[in-house]
Amino acid sequence: MTETASSSPVTAPAGAAHSQVYTWEPSNAAIAARYGLRPDDVLRFDTNTSPVAPGLVEEILRGLFDPTLNEYPDSAYAGLTNAAAAYAGAAPTEIVVGAGADELIDLVAKAFLPAGGTSVIPSPTYAMYGVLSSQRAARLVSVPRLGPDRGFALDLEALLPRLAEANVVWLCAPNNPTGAPEPLSTIARVLEATAVTARPPVVVVDEAYAEFSTETAVPLRDRYPNLVVLRTLSKAFALAGVRVGYAIAARQVIERLERVRPPGSISTVSATLGAAALSNPDVARRNARRLQEEAAWFARRLEEAGWPPYPSVTNFLLVRVGTHEAAEAAADRLLRHGIVPRTFGPANPLRGHLRLTVRTRPENERLLSVIAP
Repeated sequence: MTETASSSPVTAPAGAAHSQVYTWEPSNAAIAARYGLRPDDVLRFDTNTSPVAPGLVEEILRGLFDPTLNEYPDSAYAGLTNAAAAYAGAAPTEIVVGAGADELIDLVAKAFLPAGGTSVIPSPTYAMYGVLSSQRAARLVSVPRLGPDRGFALDLEALLPRLAEANVVWLCAPNNPTGAPEPLSTIARVLEATAVTARPPVVVVDEAYAEFSTETAVPLRDRYPNLVVLRTLSKAFALAGVRVGYAIAARQVIERLERVRPPGSISTVSATLGAAALSNPDVARRNARRLQEEAAWFARRLEEAGWPPYPSVTNFLLVRVGTHEAAEAAADRLLRHGIVPRTFGPANPLRGHLRLTVRTRPENERLLSVIAP
């Protein structure tokens, strides 16, 4: 089978060049179903892969699952997709998987942000929205959030008037790096406002910390077909090194994302581990509860040390140190003890702050011992 573009062109995003869909080889399962065979009876003479798997690697992994590492993964990722759909309460056709949430952010930008398009980003928030939007040569519209006394909440009075010009709106719920939840009612107000625009933008709700929250925007996709919800296994599932994420959206949006998704960005090992994790979500939920309990303890001790944290429902705390210079000096002191905080540059609205991940009790105590007055 050939690795060529489909002869049937598809409509490109507005302002982008007309392109064709890249058609990847069908999976063994798809071929077997078409020709009435067993998947195990299908031999791949089309992919230029090794007929023999690396024995040492397979021997190491054999206790976990039965891997086939010498062949490319099934580009449909049926097992992972079905597990994500069952966990999220969606249909498999409403799911697209990727190598972490970052790849999915990139797919959204590729699919919906033409060169010269507009990306609306409430700030402060996750930096990759701006990075990947810039790579698409999009215009960035930064809408400042409300101040620290308002918990860095979305400023709807400032945000809603900018929706009509947007191609993509990026929301993070709970928000990174502030740690605050984004009320579902607020997200619904944004979506409702987009519904009356002449060209509704795609609204991305990044739920990387979904397991730490009590609300999700997933049910809103039935009412708002321009909604995309992103999830990851890097946080509560504790699989950051595996690089697995997924997006949930109406089918017409998923189709657009599938057109720009690389065919094999998730390894067979990662896809198998991701499917297993999503099929056993209680592990992630217990981990989230444990981290939230530790966060409460850590927050009290930081407050006592003179670094008051803002309220957070996540596995990190945003702390106010003082001036930008004071925060830089505090970061340098931590680094000299082998402790790496998240810092913010002088132009960032969070200058004077540090973001601290909640780790184990001994590790948190180690940080506290460095900053003790």
